[in-house]
Amino acid sequence: MGKLLGLTPFALYVVLFLGIPTALAVVTGFFTADGSFTWANVAGIFAPNILGTFASSFWVSAVTAVVGAIVGALVCYAMLGTRAEGALRTIVDSASSVLAQFGGVMLAFAFIATIGIQGLVTVWLKDTLHIDIFANGVWLYQVPGLLLPYIYFQVPLMVITFMPALEGLKKQWAEANATLGGTRWTYWTRIAAPVLAPSFFGSLLLLFANAFSSYATAAALISQGAQIVPLQIRGALVSETVLGRENMAGALALGMIVVMVIVMWGYSVLQSRTARWQR
Repeated sequence: MGKLLGLTPFALYVVLFLGIPTALAVVTGFFTADGSFTWANVAGIFAPNILGTFASSFWVSAVTAVVGAIVGALVCYAMLGTRAEGALRTIVDSASSVLAQFGGVMLAFAFIATIGIQGLVTVWLKDTLHIDIFANGVWLYQVPGLLLPYIYFQVPLMVITFMPALEGLKKQWAEANATLGGTRWTYWTRIAAPVLAPSFFGSLLLLFANAFSSYATAAALISQGAQIVPLQIRGALVSETVLGRENMAGALALGMIVVMVIVMWGYSVLQSRTARWQR
């Protein structure tokens, strides 16, 4: 009973700040402004412009998740050669923890000041090397411009989530492989890779969910239009007449929740398989 009472503050937090807002957001998608039940908002998700926004969110999330997972896994592999209590490992762990949360307006401003139209690097490249990175358009303020900022916080998130799995590889497995005449290639392809695969793909799904639900960075960079789902929800909340449907934001939120539930279910399944090797 005492353990349950200890969880009460967290349970209240989840209900008040996550459960109730989510329920209200979803429920409103099934009603009109005058309170009448309707399927029109949910059906509106399948409109070509809305499907296009979901497609943009999917490919941005997928690309940044794959790149972030691969680069982050390589960083983790490189860190295996360092001492767990060493200065380098401590610095990388601390930096990853900070940079994984460095998003929103601050991150958008950092990229605008660095590689924006009048950014420091942009001006230097143009004046010194005569290279105009915006010669083909202002890509930074469109969907392709989200790739670099998203990868910026995806890589450290991968380092945080995947490093424990690499550290969970037992030395006895490598010794047994060597004793039986196996090579380093045999160890990584036949022992380490199968063990690490659930954790790697679980982290990949986590990165996808992280990018799919990100809003603040995209909102700061893309001031016009609704090219990904979170910005489409913002547009629906600000001006319902743009979409021609009332409470469309609730239906869009429902679509996002369905995607996130599927992704996080896959993540939990993969994590449960990973846990078997870490016991």
